[in-house]
Amino acid sequence: MRPFIHINCAMSADGKIAGVDKKQVKISSLEDKNRVTNLKKQYDSVLVGVKTVISDDPHLTVSGLSYMENPLRIVIDSHGKTPDDALILNNEAPTLIITDDDCVKTWHNAVCFRSGTPIDLMKAMDHLMKIGVKSILVEGGGETIASFFREKLVDKFTVFVGSMIIGGRTAPTPVDGPGWILEGGIKLDLKNLEVLGDGVLLTYEPKF
Repeated sequence: MRPFIHINCAMSADGKIAGVDKKQVKISSLEDKNRVTNLKKQYDSVLVGVKTVISDDPHLTVSGLSYMENPLRIVIDSHGKTPDDALILNNEAPTLIITDDDCVKTWHNAVCFRSGTPIDLMKAMDHLMKIGVKSILVEGGGETIASFFREKLVDKFTVFVGSMIIGGRTAPTPVDGPGWILEGGIKLDLKNLEVLGDGVLLTYEPKF
């Protein structure tokens, strides 16, 4: 048993999630932002990689929810690079940072779980299940999303395609990294499409 894992992201019409400088770009429509806010309320936890924490400094909380009502915030951070002043460490929600066994850093307002070297996602998911986390909303970035697909740990994949072009040979994509996630690619089963403002939301289930 493991938590239900839903990957959600937004990309431009040319398949980019940020510029070549890795800085966040406003892609989602107002309608999609409202959808994501409501989505967070339905999940036990929200997960991002440390590169997203460093580049975007998200708080990953829902306005109006209390400390205990907000989803658990999870960061995949192999080498302890999460800044001590990151918003994800504020007092608005609990935070769990998943590191490798060699990381000795600790943070205020965060629990640290060491899951092997390199990080063993399956071990981390087993730990989360044991502490009561039954669902995870993964919000990026591209390499973190790629790691979940690589380990076949994805139950649902939603991507909002915004009406804009970003461009750039090295601009990050929703599923990033050095090459094929799995040989031959991963087939997806399209379950739904919905127009949200000036973009479209695509809902898939992976066919592992």
